Amino acid sequence: MMTYKISEECFACGACLPECPTEAIAEGPIYVIHPAKCIDCGACAAVCPVDAPKPE
Repeated sequence: MMTYKISEECFACGACLPECPTEAIAEGPIYVIHPAKCIDCGACAAVCPVDAPKPE
């Protein structure tokens, strides 16, 4: 299974945080997805205004 990774386009708007069903996203200047928790659902990518989350 692939996981998502957040690229440098992220500007920490927070849109993805409530969408992640496994709470795999950590806040920061650029958000980070913990690969062990990511279930490749794509919910974060669906709401990101800059398409920062991408399948790795």
